[in-house]
Amino acid sequence: MIAIKKGIVTNIIKERSGLTELEVELEAGEVRSVINYDDLTGEVNLNDEVILNTTAIELDLGTGGYDFVIHIVGNEPRDLKGSGHIMKMRYSPLQVRCLSVEEEDSQYHEAIKDFDTLGKHPVIIGSLHSMVAPVAMVLNELSKKSLKVAYIMTDGAALPLKLSNTIAKLKDRGLLTTTITIGHAFGGDLEAVNIYSGLIAAKEVAKADVTIVAMGPGIVGTGTKYGFTGLEQGEIINAVRVLAGSPIAIPRVSFSDLRSRHLGLSHHSLTTLHKVALKEAIVGLPKLSGIKGERLKAQLNEFNLATKHNIKYRNGRDILKIIDQYDIKVSTMGRDEKEDPEFFMTAGIAGILALEMMKVES
Repeated sequence: MIAIKKGIVTNIIKERSGLTELEVELEAGEVRSVINYDDLTGEVNLNDEVILNTTAIELDLGTGGYDFVIHIVGNEPRDLKGSGHIMKMRYSPLQVRCLSVEEEDSQYHEAIKDFDTLGKHPVIIGSLHSMVAPVAMVLNELSKKSLKVAYIMTDGAALPLKLSNTIAKLKDRGLLTTTITIGHAFGGDLEAVNIYSGLIAAKEVAKADVTIVAMGPGIVGTGTKYGFTGLEQGEIINAVRVLAGSPIAIPRVSFSDLRSRHLGLSHHSLTTLHKVALKEAIVGLPKLSGIKGERLKAQLNEFNLATKHNIKYRNGRDILKIIDQYDIKVSTMGRDEKEDPEFFMTAGIAGILALEMMKVES
């Protein structure tokens, strides 16, 4: 079941392409923060009557404190806009029509159909959305040429790409060239059915020099060994190898998370890299001394990761300086680069390793 409430738009807080932030007064008088996806439900105006999905707020879940517009009363489009025959969020009340790169009506159909190999194309694979920005910043800052960087957003968390303020800012500043949404995620510059065709689109359509893959904002976790959506990182490593690409995995590293299962190398990364990834990935880690460095090495040994994967250590301190130069706020679990430095150093190191790989191959 979903929780539904009706209200009136009392304030328009912020607008950007495809997304509007609102304040809506419910029938009981309570004022809620609300997001409207303009491409789904149409443009919204002051005093419009709207129907909201309030499920996550009713359950006190981490959706950023927002309800979502399902319908604007009186705004019933008569014509179906857009093109394509691929449905995302299939057979749900909000299934949406997309033109995927694979389908015959797409101008890119032949490029996808005739694909041969990724040809060692570097693919940086994260398990959290908060890893994307530091990677993009490092790629931009340390590259000696203008790079084409593609971002593939999976459906492991948020489905609408427009929800991400971070991606909007990275695109505006030219740190990302092309966005691709796969599975049931939607709203990218390109749409693809799955990770394989998404990777092919990054190489053959976006002509990317490097590709970043990670879920959108949010992650599903249950505190169990296999019950989290970040497990997809291992499956993506396998997919990149199947297509003859070069996977660079970003492990989740933190010494600021108070939960023991996430101390050092998170149990998410240990499970993913040890159990789910069947193929070798390059895994970058920061050079840490003392207790922190010893814990990482002990975890690598316990789970046999140094044998299974290509572990590379790099100095990550300069990465924090790079992040600080940008006016794009980064955070993971509410912590920024000063509060959780090892997390962001590890993400940035993946960018360094990708640049090293491209230099060798050029």
